[in-house]
Amino acid sequence: MSWRNIQLIFRREVGDQLRDRRTLFMVVVLPLLLYPALGVGMLQMSLLFSEQARTVVILGADDLPDPALLNSSRNAIRERWFANPVDAATLRIVSDHRPTPPGENDASEEEEADSRATVASGDLEEQQLQLSAAREIRQRLVRIGELRRQQEQPDGSGEIVSAGEVDRLLREISELFAAGNIQVLILIPEGFSEFIARENERIARRDESASPTETQRLRPTIIRNSANEKSLIAYGRVREAFDAWEQAILNKRLRMANLPVDLTSPVNADRVDLAQGTELAANVWSKLFPAMLIVMAMTGAFHPAVDLGAGEKERGTMETLLISPALRSEIVIGKFLTVLLFSLVTAVLNLASMGMTGLHILNSAGGGNLQGIGDFSIPSLGQLVWVGILAVPLASLFASLSLAFALFARSSKEGQYYLTPLLTVTMGLTVFCLSPAVEITPFYSLVPVMGPALLLKGLLLDDAATGGLIWYTIPVLTTSLLYSALGLIWAIDQFQREEVLFRESERFDLRIWFRHLFRDKEATPSFSEAVFCFVLIMLLQFAMLNVFGNALAAAEPGQQGLAMVKLLIVQQLVIIACPALFMGILLTTSPRTTFQFHWPSAKFWLLGLLLPVVLHPLAVELQERLYWFFPRLPEHAKAALATLADTNIPWYYIVGAFAVAPAICEELAFRGLILSGFRHRGREGLAVLFSAILFGVMHMIPQQVFNAALLGLVLGLLVVKSGSILPAMLFHFVNNALGVLHGNLPALREQSPLLQRLTLPSAYGIHYPLWLVGIALVLGTGLIWILLADKGLSRTVASTTNEPSP
Repeated sequence: MSWRNIQLIFRREVGDQLRDRRTLFMVVVLPLLLYPALGVGMLQMSLLFSEQARTVVILGADDLPDPALLNSSRNAIRERWFANPVDAATLRIVSDHRPTPPGENDASEEEEADSRATVASGDLEEQQLQLSAAREIRQRLVRIGELRRQQEQPDGSGEIVSAGEVDRLLREISELFAAGNIQVLILIPEGFSEFIARENERIARRDESASPTETQRLRPTIIRNSANEKSLIAYGRVREAFDAWEQAILNKRLRMANLPVDLTSPVNADRVDLAQGTELAANVWSKLFPAMLIVMAMTGAFHPAVDLGAGEKERGTMETLLISPALRSEIVIGKFLTVLLFSLVTAVLNLASMGMTGLHILNSAGGGNLQGIGDFSIPSLGQLVWVGILAVPLASLFASLSLAFALFARSSKEGQYYLTPLLTVTMGLTVFCLSPAVEITPFYSLVPVMGPALLLKGLLLDDAATGGLIWYTIPVLTTSLLYSALGLIWAIDQFQREEVLFRESERFDLRIWFRHLFRDKEATPSFSEAVFCFVLIMLLQFAMLNVFGNALAAAEPGQQGLAMVKLLIVQQLVIIACPALFMGILLTTSPRTTFQFHWPSAKFWLLGLLLPVVLHPLAVELQERLYWFFPRLPEHAKAALATLADTNIPWYYIVGAFAVAPAICEELAFRGLILSGFRHRGREGLAVLFSAILFGVMHMIPQQVFNAALLGLVLGLLVVKSGSILPAMLFHFVNNALGVLHGNLPALREQSPLLQRLTLPSAYGIHYPLWLVGIALVLGTGLIWILLADKGLSRTVASTTNEPSP
């Protein structure tokens, strides 16, 4: 491999991309011009929207008790009831206040000036319409209350109220509320001020005999529309003023009764907020930077990869590269470095632009609604260095995967179709990483995309914790670069295949595709059909989660365990086995070859029986050693698993659900149709690896994902070497049966001296002594060597289709 050739390819591709206006727009124009313009514009729109006066209609304003909620003219809420006095001007009060005769107004000159200004600027005709709509709303609310009271007569003599009538009244109220352009409506009951005064005097006299009944109590009613943003903003401010006003009324009542004002708050704890301005900034940056880094690194790799892969085919320039002295691997590496460069530049420029724009917006909004946020500062130099370091593995991963998909595509449009699912999965992982409850763990540090994102989130959130998080950089960087290398190897492999490079673009016709699917069938499924089977199984699992949850909740008390066991059997038969069987029968000419229904030799029967027995102690020991590595199960998952410990469940149900059904159904799907599809083009090693990974992913619980993937490797090897699925079914059955037996060892151990010598109790259950684990390791290594040394008997019929598998 010549580094000089790679440099030449790299310079050529970079020059081509710099001449592409779309690339320049995405990399330079978008972050440097569009984001600042959009950010400042959105800030101005947000401030204007939130500071506009919202209409609040009050009926019964003259019945408001002291201290006064409104000013003397009843057209504004007093500023004293708001934490930020400026908020009082954002509420436009329309009330049914009867003006005070001249000479009786004792308001201050400032309040009178405010009142005159408000009245002068108001539209009297609009106010009258709003008051009229408010009165009609009150009438309908009274009618609804009457209907409900009639229905709740204790002697059963009440009328049967039609739900349709109540719904009709509620719809009319909603229409009147919207037609009157009312954001909040406050209904003060008649005589409310006198009621509060009487209650104050009664409590001051300690007179319990005159306490009003529930129906005699008068309460204001506040009406808003929670589906309307304007109404929500107005209601939030009205609620703030009402809470402060109600507290003032309560304090007045307590003073009249010669009681301490803190009587209703016996604890009244002092609240100390230790957050500094830099910590508030870190909280924002820790959510913004990882998300933007992922999205922009993916976006930056998306368009150059499509142009350098499928675009080369469309322009007819791919042949020019192929006749050059450079090796194909050198050409791919040069293209990869180009995509990596543009991905990094896009991510860094977008982060810098959005960071500076956000910093400017937050610091310039100190006088508005954002003044409580504090003075924001950019992350420290060390944190910015970590942003740059972690951007490299993310960009490398996206560059390699995007290039591999783009090289497989026949056209730019097809390349975009292939890359869209990758973008969708990436967005899902990004949203998951933004959750405050998700932090980096040893397990998450090995997950693509999530590891760098969660590590960066932790480093930005707490600079003091860098010393503890620094150890996660080793697994995060190592695995991320490993995934990138695998993606690059895949891209090079695609570029080495003539059938991938010189496929002609064709128009998709659904009828022709169905005809090809059912008429031009082959002995075994294709790679695409195997992947579709796995996707279908996963979709069915997600779709049935809610159904199974409802069925489990509907089970009778004490029968949840048995119901769950039955549901597990149904899941295996319907969700896992049926899709594989139907696809194998309908889409292949030889279901027997697809599912490897052949009688194996006695050696493989023996391996299928002995291997799970020998590997069981190793699996238990490995699971216990790695317990710390995996995230803890949620409480609802623990509760669901606890139901399976019910001793009243018949043993044959337990064996059927956990041993027999998985051994048959899962093997038919994963070592049958899916493994056959992956072996369609040879490469049995990769087929076994990928089928094992998908087998682990299907189990979803992290601990089971790891164990099942390792188990899938052995099962796949057993099928490939024996040419039959039957030894794998035997292995799977024995392995799961031993797992069921291991779960019952604590009870059996108390009754058996032999088990007491062969097993040891631990914090995680029962495990085996080291001498037994050592013997199992030696025997297991020997059996695996025997399996690997066998030349195997491939019974997969090679396909003659021209469609390559990626």
